[in-house]
Amino acid sequence: MSRDIDRRTFVKGASAAGIVGLAGCTGGPEDDGSSGNGDGSTDEPTDTEATSDEGTGAGGSAEGSAELNVGMVYATGGLGDGSFNDQAQTGIKQSAEEFDVSYDESQPGSVSEFATYQQQYAQSTDPDYGLVSCIGFLQADALSETSGNFPDQDFMIVDSVVESDNVASYVFAEHEGSFLVGQLAGILTSQSFSAGSGSTQSDSTSVGFVGGVESSLIQKFEAGYKAGVKHANSDVDIKTTYVGDFNDPSGGQEAALAMYNDGADIVYHAAGNTGTGVFQAAQEAGCFAIGVDQDQSKTRSNYADVILASMVKRVDTAVYNAVEAKVNGEFQSGSTVALGLEQEGVAAVYGAELGSEISSDVKTQISESRQSIIDGGLEVPQTPGEL
Repeated sequence: MSRDIDRRTFVKGASAAGIVGLAGCTGGPEDDGSSGNGDGSTDEPTDTEATSDEGTGAGGSAEGSAELNVGMVYATGGLGDGSFNDQAQTGIKQSAEEFDVSYDESQPGSVSEFATYQQQYAQSTDPDYGLVSCIGFLQADALSETSGNFPDQDFMIVDSVVESDNVASYVFAEHEGSFLVGQLAGILTSQSFSAGSGSTQSDSTSVGFVGGVESSLIQKFEAGYKAGVKHANSDVDIKTTYVGDFNDPSGGQEAALAMYNDGADIVYHAAGNTGTGVFQAAQEAGCFAIGVDQDQSKTRSNYADVILASMVKRVDTAVYNAVEAKVNGEFQSGSTVALGLEQEGVAAVYGAELGSEISSDVKTQISESRQSIIDGGLEVPQTPGEL
């Protein structure tokens, strides 16, 4: 069963997570108000929440009297990434504030640990976890087996589809949002543009993409980005590197520096905490970077002077809506929820410090492309091979 999330439900979830302005409300990138603590760290759990860090297992001190107990299994890279996992945590925190919900959190250190944490939550009886939330596509294989072993347990997964009757899958049109930031990069690399600590030179039209683990999911980011760049200027050279890890800032820095030193002046990352190194490299080289998942000009505010924009993905809304549906008895096991530009599940958000320096003409071009994608006038490829 497949369905698109309706606009009313999305806006409710998004506003609950502290959204100030969404790109979809204005037709182009905007500040989405996503916030961390400035350095990418997250707040400590309140006394209504329970945490189980990596190695401590499920259960913790979640309140058995809560209407719903949720087990959160994060992606490798853990909390404090200022990106994917932190966005998911925003969703469960908001759920805990608005509903009678308690939760535990687990931070696997490797892919091999996913099954262990999933199973621990599923077999727990004190507390009993009404929902186990699995964050990240790398959990799909483990969840396919775990969900079959625990048919009475409800699960949700972000970024992959698991064909099980007790799993709700949430997927995003990352390629659509990536097209918009790619177009922005393609336009600005073709100009002489300076802002904050970065600059581009019109006689050096080259940009880069740094991925974490090479996979069909991350290739959606790559494909959309490249298509957007080429839409802006077909002559732009695009460099691509996969570091092979979502939690390797030094690897991200090395990869991005190689690109900057080879003439790239803007690099987009889809690499989790590895992307922190991309921002470090941008500052070192006096160039620009584009963030992902959250508005990283805020969650990584130390690098706001080089972050042109971020491709925001509403992982928090996926988590929030799954919990809300479970609380209201409306959880649709076996469903797939698709979130793209039209549903405001992805968006291009200008950097908090540099966004005002980008001309209205450039923003208008991005806005027009956004609407064209929604209307079907622009088809965005999902794999680099389609380019």
